[in-house]
Amino acid sequence: MPESLPNDHLDRLLPVGADEPWYKSFIQTVRELIHPPVLPPLEVTSKPVMVKDIWGMYRPDKKSYFMSLGLQAAVVVLLFTVLSNRAVQEKMKEVAHLVDPNLAPFIPEQAPKKNVMQGGGGGGDRSPIPASKGKLPKIALRQFVPPSVVVKVEHPKLIMEPTIVAPPDTVLPNVNMPMLGDPLAKIGPPSNGSGSGGGIGTGNRGGVGSGNGAGFGPGEGGGVGGGTYRVGGGVSSPQVLYKVDPEYSEEARKAKYSGTVMIQLVVDPDGHARNIRVVRSLGLGLDEKAIEAVNKWKFKPGLKNGQPVAVIATIEVNFRLL
Repeated sequence: MPESLPNDHLDRLLPVGADEPWYKSFIQTVRELIHPPVLPPLEVTSKPVMVKDIWGMYRPDKKSYFMSLGLQAAVVVLLFTVLSNRAVQEKMKEVAHLVDPNLAPFIPEQAPKKNVMQGGGGGGDRSPIPASKGKLPKIALRQFVPPSVVVKVEHPKLIMEPTIVAPPDTVLPNVNMPMLGDPLAKIGPPSNGSGSGGGIGTGNRGGVGSGNGAGFGPGEGGGVGGGTYRVGGGVSSPQVLYKVDPEYSEEARKAKYSGTVMIQLVVDPDGHARNIRVVRSLGLGLDEKAIEAVNKWKFKPGLKNGQPVAVIATIEVNFRLL
């Protein structure tokens, strides 16, 4: 057996012409792009065969079609016939109460509360001199030391800052004076006023003003006096004289959103809405639109003893897309 040379293996692995210079293959490629070679016609050895039309096996059955249509029409006619029957309509209106809705016998009787003006306070130390003018102390939810212009105890063992009781967001009269006093009083010698129970003014219970409480102004129970009444106990409800329909916000219109915004407000003696706040919100900008509309409403004020007074009212502003 003749001995094989090493180059014989490479000759078998590499195709003929693989060692051709690159410029020759490049020239050949360019020549074929300019003048592509003409190939002999393609000889087709296979022939198309007709296949049976499979959809012809499932042609629509007119009998089944009309049976289905008739059955659906009969169901619709039956529903309209049954629902239009008066006996069926009366039966549908019946409601079965699982719990007796009459709970009046189980509710303990309570004495009616006296409807008084809420908010305010007053005080004094029975001084013959009227309370002097001054600034109000700080607001707190609980009072430990009532305000005082004339301090009776010169050297107290425990010093605490005097306060009046009112909500944190209460707006108080701004009097630029260094000493405490009643901001509605006249300038005069320092005095706590003719009231009692501590505080400043003509009232009692440690507040400032003519009321009864630890707040400021007329009224009772703390807070700012000249407060509002609630309907009942001789106080009539305000009535709407003129109203403006609310506008839809763009966000709610796009979302096709509807509902009711519940608003609580105070109708003042002039019939205007004051202290408007949202009790039940809808969002999507509808709360703001409801407040804008209610601000333009005109009311007939509530009456107490024939006189217009400020009354708290709750109203609903509806949003419905047509």
